[in-house]
Amino acid sequence: MKFKDNNRPLILLTNDDGTNVPGIKALIELARPLGNVIAIAPDEGRSGMSHAITIKYPLLITRLREEEGFVFYSCSGTPGDCVKLALDKLADRQPDLILSGINHGSNTSISVVYSGTMAAAIEGGIHGIPSIGLSVVDHSPHAELSSAVVFGKKIIANTLQNGLPDGVCLNVNFPPVDSARIKGVKVCRQTRGLWKEEFDHRVDPLKRDYYWLTGYFDNHEPDAEDTDEWAIKNEYVSVVPVKVDFSAHHVMDKLASVYEEKIKV
Repeated sequence: MKFKDNNRPLILLTNDDGTNVPGIKALIELARPLGNVIAIAPDEGRSGMSHAITIKYPLLITRLREEEGFVFYSCSGTPGDCVKLALDKLADRQPDLILSGINHGSNTSISVVYSGTMAAAIEGGIHGIPSIGLSVVDHSPHAELSSAVVFGKKIIANTLQNGLPDGVCLNVNFPPVDSARIKGVKVCRQTRGLWKEEFDHRVDPLKRDYYWLTGYFDNHEPDAEDTDEWAIKNEYVSVVPVKVDFSAHHVMDKLASVYEEKIKV
């Protein structure tokens, strides 16, 4: 896609909740004054898809809207597919910024591993593009978005101006409160914790067993004050820098002494 005024910043926008949710509509309105916008989102909700990509079926896209400086597509794939496809086929140059969200639901702590919202931002980071995943800690389709709009605009503008370190993207979560109650922004770390899955067992009319995933989040460090969970609980916007490298650098020397020195050719 080549825009008439191609000197403006190019912003690629996606989500994992689909094309017709308030979160992506709010994000589009935030992004459009800042540059040309290519929005491409899954044609239905793809929450919890993590970094899945589609390899078994072709991807289908539909152009939903086109205006000066803005185009909006739906895609039959995942958030990761949306970013990959847009970078290869829809954008005529590398975007200056990738935005994913505004997600309806928390992506703090371990949720970053499962999140389709953050997978799209991480994909941007892989390509060296400043990228932000934005989420409001409220799953309701009528979630309070004012804090995300007010503070998201400032975070997006700052990132567009200053960029991010290579390979780093941002995981931004907003408390589900009015913007007037926000105490500030905290750059913090991911909370150590996990989801305790509880599968609700039921039986269908054909006497077949089936299960609905339920559960709760178990915070392993509820008193730590440098985490995203603490920030949200205390009505701060949490900003966690995220990188792709999963290597456990702090144990490499120890493991080398076990495997390299004791297992010989």
